[in-house]
Formats: sequence, C-alpha cells, structure tokens
Amino acid sequence: MENNHAFPIDNKIIGTGRCFIIAEIAQAHDGSLGTAHAYIDAVAKSGADAIKFQTHIAAEESTPDEPFRIHFSTQDATRYDYWKRMEFTQPQWLELSNHCKESGITFLSSPFSEAAVDLLEVIDMPAWKIASGEISNMPMLSKIIKTNKPVLLSTGMSDIQEIERTVLFLKEQQVPSLVFQTTTAYPCPPEKIGINNIPLYRDMFDIPVGLSDHSGTIYSPLAASALGIDMLEIHVTFSNQMFGPDVPASITVDELAEVVTGIRYIEKMTHNPVDKDAMASELKPLRDLFAKSIVAKYNLPKGHTITRDDIGFKKPGNGLEPSELHRLLGQTTNKSIPCDKPILLSDILS
Repeated sequence: MENNHAFPIDNKIIGTGRCFIIAEIAQAHDGSLGTAHAYIDAVAKSGADAIKFQTHIAAEESTPDEPFRIHFSTQDATRYDYWKRMEFTQPQWLELSNHCKESGITFLSSPFSEAAVDLLEVIDMPAWKIASGEISNMPMLSKIIKTNKPVLLSTGMSDIQEIERTVLFLKEQQVPSLVFQTTTAYPCPPEKIGINNIPLYRDMFDIPVGLSDHSGTIYSPLAASALGIDMLEIHVTFSNQMFGPDVPASITVDELAEVVTGIRYIEKMTHNPVDKDAMASELKPLRDLFAKSIVAKYNLPKGHTITRDDIGFKKPGNGLEPSELHRLLGQTTNKSIPCDKPILLSDILS
C-alpha cells in the first residue's frame, strides 16, 4: 500500500506496496559465529530481503541481577552470563555484515545499548530496528536519530499513547520510520497477534506499517500480507528442535521460503484488481465451450409447436442460452430441426 512517507533500505523502497521481509535470527546462533554465517546463507537462499540479529553487550545493557525471562539455559548461571555468551566482537559483526552484502541481503541488528549503537554505526547499517523494550529509551533513540537512518519500531509492550509519543518524536526529527504491530509472547497465540492494528496504525500515523511476528507459524504473515503490510519481521530457526528461548516462536528456514513465495503471490493478487466485464469478454471462447445451449431433444418437423418436452440443454454454449427458453415455448418451427441441434430464434415463425 503506497505511503507518503516511503523510504529506502538498501535501494528497496519501503511503503510502496512491496513487503520487505526480514528473517529475525536473534540468538538462534547460540553464540556461534559459524552458525550465524550459516543462517545468512540459508536466509539468502529463501528469497528474504534481510537478516536481523541482536547486538548484546552484557556490561552495557544488563546487571548480574537481571532475571531470565525463561530459565532455559543450564550452562548460563545468570541472564548476564547468557548475554555475555551471545556477544560478537566488532570485527566479527563486520564479517557478518560483509557476508550479507556478498549474499545480496541486507544486514540488520537491533542494538540494546548506546555502546551497541556505536558498534553498529561503524559497520554502517542501513536502518535501525528498535526492540519492544527499547521504544521509550529516548537517550538511545536520540543517538540513533543523529545517524539520519530509518527507524523500525516494535511495539510489543506499548500502549497506543506510548507508540504515538515515539512516532511523533521521530516525525519531529524528520526521521523516516515504520511501526510494527507486535505482541511480546513466545509463541503468540492467534487471538493476540492483533493484525487489526495494522490499518489502525496506518490511519493514525500515516507511515509504513509492518508485522513483527512471534506466532511460530506461516499463517499470520500471510494474513497480514493480505492487509498490505510494508514489512515483515519473523523469527527463524534451522529446526524446531534447536536450543534457545525463541525457538517456539520461530518458523524454519524452509517455511521462510514458503512465506516469501506466499507473500509475493498475495501481492500479485492484491496489486492486480480484476474488471469482471473485461474478464468475461476475455473468457467468452471458454464460456462457449463450458456453457450450454437450447437444443432439440428429438427430431422436430417443420410446423411443430415447441413444448418444454422438446427442449434439452447441452454443450457447447454457442446457441441460445437456457435463460432464453421462454422465447421458444409455444412457437412454431419454420423448418425441421434435427435432434441435438441448437434451436435458434431464426428457426421459429416470427
């Protein structure tokens, strides 16, 4: 759906009717740089536009007292330890970014501290994805704004007023932005996905709108695509048997390829309205093949008065349509009509 506030990310325009598809890896790599690279290859093969990671610097964003959202890891004594294990160095992030460029997909990573912003800015990311927990982090947002790059806002834990405040703040700073409908639940059940908010945000904010999906299914992104979302972010894993807190809310890389295909199919449907009159004219030869005509059920002699018992309806449809039956009943034939031949208006006395 076209928008007055469209903006580019890596030469792809957001807000002009094409959904920009982001595969969210988050911590699915489990701290392995090699696995992170493997995800880049898999996502590039799927046809998605971008891959997104999360840049965590434990000492900058967390304290040793931070509790686990889900205590899934026995190898990490604390949440802080987990974030520490998820860290990559700046050269490693640059290596991942370069791999994305070589593979033809966009590299993105959500910062969770101002130090992470500094690290990612050196890599020169084309846009900033703001996680739901950071939407009111104005110091970090103020730092991001100075880069003059688009901001993509998740809203999973915010009410309308908080979303509106942040969107207006970005508009005042003339920062291109997009707002995601998000529900922070892993996995998110269908009754809480909230795609009803997609047209609401579009009307309220007049900016591109997307869905950040945590359902772990292919269904919600396809449904949202039919509403004309400008961007999709969806969690991805190699397998539903993988380790990690986001696996229940993720689709597989094979399912990602199916989502990409499905969204592009839906876009072709929604961007190409059909004129029924023009289509009917185009399909006239096919209609003649499949439709039925009024035919003689028996050999009818000249001078015969046509009754309902004389009439049959058979293909092809190149004679009188069945709806014209009333024009023949009670009329007299002006010539003999063989069985199974169409009865035409020219075959009756005028």
